[in-house]
Amino acid sequence: MTKRFSWVAVARGAVGALVVLAVWQAFARSGMFSTAMTPPLESVGRVIWRMLADGTFVENALATLARVFIGLAISFALAVPIGVLMARYWAAERIFQPVLSALLPIPSLAWVPLFILWFGIGNVATLLVVVYASLFPLVYSVWTGVRTVNPLWVRAATVMGADEGVLFRKVIWPGALPYIITGLRLAFGRAWIGVIGGELLASPKLGLGEIIFNAAEFLDAGVMLATLVGIGVIGVLFERFVFQALERLTVRRWGMVAGPAA
Repeated sequence: MTKRFSWVAVARGAVGALVVLAVWQAFARSGMFSTAMTPPLESVGRVIWRMLADGTFVENALATLARVFIGLAISFALAVPIGVLMARYWAAERIFQPVLSALLPIPSLAWVPLFILWFGIGNVATLLVVVYASLFPLVYSVWTGVRTVNPLWVRAATVMGADEGVLFRKVIWPGALPYIITGLRLAFGRAWIGVIGGELLASPKLGLGEIIFNAAEFLDAGVMLATLVGIGVIGVLFERFVFQALERLTVRRWGMVAGPAA
């Protein structure tokens, strides 16, 4: 039954993708713009093949993913203690919540000019954009997850002599894990958007955003569209295969979500 539903979901996704491709092909062939500005699917496909064959796409995609993972790691290291403190201690919540509420509405790309001014163009400015973009979903997911842990579990563990370390590892962390996984998904999406924008503006040596920036300088719409397709495909692959696998390997391991019936 699970496989059947999986194939149905794949089929539905394929139909949606085919509709989008058909609409683009009709638009590209409509004559509203020249094919140099709106290349048809076969032209975009040739560009994708060329970029894959010469390693351009893979090299730049790896550079972009490295920035995303480093930025997410930094955000996670900051978000866990902040979120736990906010959930466990009233004073910490009163200190951090106004700051987070003030910073949250500011788009991550709005900081790029300041980051470039302070740290110059390149990796540091782009990494800071990723950290800023992904930090807030992680903090709020940790905060919410820890607050929703059943207080009876916490009380029972405390009565049985669990110290703060054991309480966190055995009760709080497993209880908050479903929210943290959701926060990671949201943070990855925001980080993925932020890193492309950061690469467009901060001009590091490698990156998918840098490919788009360079292609725009030469009005090469085919390369820009091919790169956008690659960005979308990578995002879908991570959502479908990385985060769903992470959820299975962690949330179900801790027994917070029921596994499939035998």
